[in-house]
Amino acid sequence: MNQINHSDLSKPVYDKLKAMILSNELQSGQKIIQEKLASELGVSRTPLNKALQLLEFENLVESIPRRGVYVKEIDMNEMLEVFDCREGLEAVAARLAAGKQDPSIGIKLKKIFAPFITKKEKISSDKYRLADELFHYELINSSGNQLLRRLYRFDNMSDKIIHMGLVRPPEETLNEHLKIIEAICRNEPEIAANEAIKHIRKSRELIAAALLEKKKITIV
Repeated sequence: MNQINHSDLSKPVYDKLKAMILSNELQSGQKIIQEKLASELGVSRTPLNKALQLLEFENLVESIPRRGVYVKEIDMNEMLEVFDCREGLEAVAARLAAGKQDPSIGIKLKKIFAPFITKKEKISSDKYRLADELFHYELINSSGNQLLRRLYRFDNMSDKIIHMGLVRPPEETLNEHLKIIEAICRNEPEIAANEAIKHIRKSRELIAAALLEKKKITIV
């Protein structure tokens, strides 16, 4: 782990810890040993505490009285709320992207999944997770709507999505992504929006069913 060298230490400590959480280097439910972490990062407890306070505000860590600070475990009710918001935002993004009639949008989105289309072997979840993250990020950006972009980032929604990982396996969602892209390429706004809704809703329904049955969702 690289030590941090910066005049205002709380910001780089915050950035480093957030990256560690989102990459699962610090895993959900893991206790943060502050003395050890401060030593590894080469900082004092003061900037570390400030960074942890920011992360707690963002619901990425939680402070439990008399127990310490832990990486916040994925809450399935929160997951449902995130997917509710994603359904609306990404449907709007897909509709706007398709309405632009800009061939470069489809080309850019197709390139993201090109490595997985012709592969006969099992798709790597790690590589696909990065592609999935990039696709949804680019879909929002392709809308050209600045407010939509800000809403997508509000309360670190995009970061929470990354932290969740894949709710369904790549083999199940690849074709759904491609249908959204195809509708955008054909300049069909309503079909693009409907395909985006169906894609997000399938994952949401899986989470809702697991919650109803009091089961833990499997993150790929």
